[in-house]
Amino acid sequence: MSELMLKIETAIAIRYAETDQMGIAHHSNYPVWFEIGRTDFFRQIGFPYSEIECNGILLPLTDMSCKFIKPARFEDPIVIQTYINRFMHVRVGFHYDVYHKESGTMIATGETNHGWTDRQFHPIGIKTRFPALYEALRFSVKNEY
Repeated sequence: MSELMLKIETAIAIRYAETDQMGIAHHSNYPVWFEIGRTDFFRQIGFPYSEIECNGILLPLTDMSCKFIKPARFEDPIVIQTYINRFMHVRVGFHYDVYHKESGTMIATGETNHGWTDRQFHPIGIKTRFPALYEALRFSVKNEY
């Protein structure tokens, strides 16, 4: 098990279209924000999603959870902090902390889990299929199983 944990931070502002009649960010936006954080994580470690997919590798979602703590409102600057919390040869899990950029108030936390597959959605081992990506992820992981 590694003690290293790379946390990537992605800043965005709440757009008007993301709010509901109550003036708060609608719950349906959180999976989108998680995806923004996750794709930025890959980009920042040097492997943008487009490159991964060009190698015939997909990362479909297997499950997701989200805990809402405080509301986010239109134009709030938020940060999505993303890190890997589970890492296996055929699966990877991400954790997300969403907080207000200026106040530091935690808005939500969440997790997504994914499986590495080929274009036909057959499971693949990332270590053998894309060793460079595997090493980059292994370096940034909290827990390797």
